[in-house]
Amino acid sequence: MDTPAGPHVLRAGEGDVTGEPGLLDRYLLESAASGGRIALVEHVLAPKSLAAPIHRHSREDEYTFVLAGTLGVIEEGIEITASPGDLVTKLRARWHTFWNAGDDELRVLEIIVPGGIEAMFRRLAEPGGEYSPDTLPALAAAYGAEVDFEATMPLVERHGLVF
Repeated sequence: MDTPAGPHVLRAGEGDVTGEPGLLDRYLLESAASGGRIALVEHVLAPKSLAAPIHRHSREDEYTFVLAGTLGVIEEGIEITASPGDLVTKLRARWHTFWNAGDDELRVLEIIVPGGIEAMFRRLAEPGGEYSPDTLPALAAAYGAEVDFEATMPLVERHGLVF
């Protein structure tokens, strides 16, 4: 890929967006553009929305920087909340998920190192890309990830989440 001289700016409102209102992903930097080193995705979640079933990935570490709202996170059974300006670390091989734990829109910047799993986010947002407990495990495995729906449902019920 040829890179023009000088800094490149992705302006507010620019970038590829997938999903639907209530669960949007804005791709700021994909792994293909960074030689696989990193990906940056902005997630926007409506109140009480769960981002994904409890899962773990074998290849990537995730760092979630809260831009607005209240982030809920569970990792290895431990629950926390985070506020704007907080950074949450979710390391590979640990069971985790996150949700909007507040009453306002949640906006977070997901920093994925190395990049790659953001391609699965795109697949999940494709038209007709609805996945179920029967079909999601195979897709996740293709990206080095596992999902645990059995552990997810008590979290959904405990916090009144939309999933």
